[in-house]
Amino acid sequence: MMVPLIVLLIAFDSFWPRWIALALFIVASITDYFDGKIARAEGSITPLGQVMDPIADKLLVVSTLVMLIAVDSIAGLAIAAALIILVREIVIAGLREFLAGSKITMPVTNLAKWKTGFQMVALGFLIVDQYGPWWSHWLPNHTIHYIGDGLLWLAAFVTAVSGYSYLRRGLDHIQKLSS
Repeated sequence: MMVPLIVLLIAFDSFWPRWIALALFIVASITDYFDGKIARAEGSITPLGQVMDPIADKLLVVSTLVMLIAVDSIAGLAIAAALIILVREIVIAGLREFLAGSKITMPVTNLAKWKTGFQMVALGFLIVDQYGPWWSHWLPNHTIHYIGDGLLWLAAFVTAVSGYSYLRRGLDHIQKLSS
């Protein structure tokens, strides 16, 4: 529910809107994490929750990526890292949807949880970008941005590895269905 507000605040592209967007992004990320953790701990995992949790993650990540590209916080070669993340999210969502029609679920893996974590941290740096904390002015120019770009590439790598793992498992299921 916070995604439209986060995207809108990033669009303002100035200090306070970016920091408020970061705060909301952190709240959304943390509540998503604890929602799943609590559901597992209490044994209250539902089929709807298993479907909606990854969708909520994807909406938050994809919307933020697209907006950061639109305001040039993700630019140049870093757009390739963003595209790796975007393509993986779309392909795996489609694969899950296809398999769901055959009553096959693909639970979230630990690697996918790490992937989400890396994505969230990278996007946090890129949300504040040149509007870094007061002490960042003592760092070389664009340090916060370069950290965000580096973390985005790390997230893209983990995202690609995770996507390959899901794709391989999904194709195995599809092969079993067709035989």
